[in-house]
Amino acid sequence: MKLKSFLILMTFIAVVSDYLLHPFYPQFFELRFGVTNPKLVGYYFAAICFMVMIAFPFWAYVSKKVAELKILIYTQAIAGILALYCFQTSSYISFWIVSLVMVLFKGSYLLVYPYILKIIKKEEHATTIGILSVVVHLGGILGAVLGGLTVDFIKPSSIFLIMALGDFIQMGMSAYLLKSKKYETALITSDETAEKRPLSSNSFILKIGLLTFILYFSDFLIRPFFSRYWESISVFDSKFISGTIYAIPGFVALIALYINTKIKSEGYQGIINALLIGLIGLSLQGIPNEVAVVAGRIIYGWAIFQGVVKFDILLFEMSTPESYSVDYSKVHFFQNLGVLIASLNVGIIVDQWGLIVPFYIALIGFVLTIVLYAILFKWNPFTKKLAKSN
Repeated sequence: MKLKSFLILMTFIAVVSDYLLHPFYPQFFELRFGVTNPKLVGYYFAAICFMVMIAFPFWAYVSKKVAELKILIYTQAIAGILALYCFQTSSYISFWIVSLVMVLFKGSYLLVYPYILKIIKKEEHATTIGILSVVVHLGGILGAVLGGLTVDFIKPSSIFLIMALGDFIQMGMSAYLLKSKKYETALITSDETAEKRPLSSNSFILKIGLLTFILYFSDFLIRPFFSRYWESISVFDSKFISGTIYAIPGFVALIALYINTKIKSEGYQGIINALLIGLIGLSLQGIPNEVAVVAGRIIYGWAIFQGVVKFDILLFEMSTPESYSVDYSKVHFFQNLGVLIASLNVGIIVDQWGLIVPFYIALIGFVLTIVLYAILFKWNPFTKKLAKSN
């Protein structure tokens, strides 16, 4: 197995482990600690988002001094030990504190993403970013399935045993890669290491961060109550069907990745087109009709996959291999901030104005992203390229 494939497998294991509990926090807190207040569950989820926001930049800074795989050996070992504590503790307060510290150490796995791009050639970036995006989709789906089966047929606390196993596997894989003579883990493949345009500037990172903040806010705003929205307009009274409709963008991402590998990649070009298609998908989902919503999910799934991937390509195109981790961590901070703000406000929005309003707000967010992208990056509609910065 090639080093890149090995690292992608590590990422998949990390994502599965990370997403085991995501869809089931309300059920977990009720069954484990008797906590039924949705506000407390929301606060915990917000706290997790905050920990991820600060974890990645911290580990990216550490990676400037210590190799990524060496960091992962220790952080994943600690995360696994803390997961075992979360499995056995019966204290609600202790669980809060220890699980959040666990998230801080688990978050180091995000270093693998920029590390993969650092060891491959520039022309492989577009395809690899697409693969990693799909890995996140599939890992999230498998994690949710395993988490659901654990909650239904074993017991909620057992989820943390699976988490610990995932952490220890990542620790072992990292140690194996470092000790194996088969892999050159310190090699930077990019031919742009020595000479590269003088970017990774704070202004550039701020621009990408602002745009993806709005994009991620808009995307995550329509997620939490989508199933309830579908059930309110559909004649099908089935959680399975609701989950299937919710997962359509994930399946579309697989098709989009396949098509992207078969056609010549345009790199980051096409961001405007992807977001415009996203507007169509959002508009259709806002129509309370089953056929329109399904069509909208398909179109939106294609658009959000292409948009997110192309923004990542743009970031790494303008960065340097030595700065990949730090630059990506800064942008990731903005993205998680968008997720956090969306998560904190979507319940209030739905409660005050109804299930359909998140789609309208997301529509405005996409329009704002398009306009700001055109302004901040001086997009030329005739060449469909970015004007050269001074």
